[in-house]
Amino acid sequence: MKYISELREGDKISDIYLCKYKVQAETRNGKPYFNVILQDRTGTLDAKVWEPNSEGIADFETLDYIYVFGDVSRYQGALQASLRRVKVAHDGEYIPSDYLRVSPYDPDNMYTDLKAVIETVKNPYLNKLLKSFFIEDEEFAGIFKTRSAAKTIHHSFVGGLMQHTLAVTRLCKYYTKAYPALNHDLLITASLLHDIGKTRELSAFPQNDYTDDGLLLGHIVIGTEMIGARAREIPDFPERLLSELQHCILAHHGEYEYGSPKKPAIMEAMALNMADNTDAKMETFSEILSGVTDERKDQWLGFNKLFESNIRKAGDW
Repeated sequence: MKYISELREGDKISDIYLCKYKVQAETRNGKPYFNVILQDRTGTLDAKVWEPNSEGIADFETLDYIYVFGDVSRYQGALQASLRRVKVAHDGEYIPSDYLRVSPYDPDNMYTDLKAVIETVKNPYLNKLLKSFFIEDEEFAGIFKTRSAAKTIHHSFVGGLMQHTLAVTRLCKYYTKAYPALNHDLLITASLLHDIGKTRELSAFPQNDYTDDGLLLGHIVIGTEMIGARAREIPDFPERLLSELQHCILAHHGEYEYGSPKKPAIMEAMALNMADNTDAKMETFSEILSGVTDERKDQWLGFNKLFESNIRKAGDW
């Protein structure tokens, strides 16, 4: 198959892709059409079905694997496909792993690294808490290994949650060396647990969409409750320690406008917020640059809402 990352303006598109999203819309003249997002393991592609009632367009729904035929053009700086034929593919006509983006890092190696970090936490209560999630709870650990860290913005691929968690933890580990006033065990525990709520906020692949609890509560509240419930199963777990750990989770987005119920009130919460923000933005920028073709590597890529700036790749000096 020809992967989405290989498509160029002017190409014909003729292959099977996952229909990640489909919704009916109307043109300014009231004519119906379909907005569609196609996905494979290399990324996504915006697509339009301008003649949804034509004979060449079969009935299809979100999360169907569909054979599509059409043309690739560029609209407002991004590639877009106009689809003239669509039909649903059947089992055996496609390999599901071709359609899910996956972490570039081996999941078993990442999990080994995560377990090694747990051993650096010497506080017996925090160590027990971490092991209760990542080692003793095999169901949770299995889910954590495969989930994404976001629906679309950053680390939105299989294994993305574990990759993001380890990256944040590495930054926090550095902070504890650079700033000795930080409580190592509290910060490392918070970094490993800060996004565990996403195991319930987002559904499994290929959906990777918000659950009811994800929409109603969000991963920050969910994660805080998960930690509280598990900590209270550990005899004599210090209440102040639990409150400080939960505060780190509640404050890790830093600002109210970014969905943080609390602003950081202790140094460890501040450090976690900075580490989380750094990795999220660096990964987002990296993903944008990974899709830049050679002919556009020296061009401005346009205004980005997240960075509030026109962005581009630096030169290869």
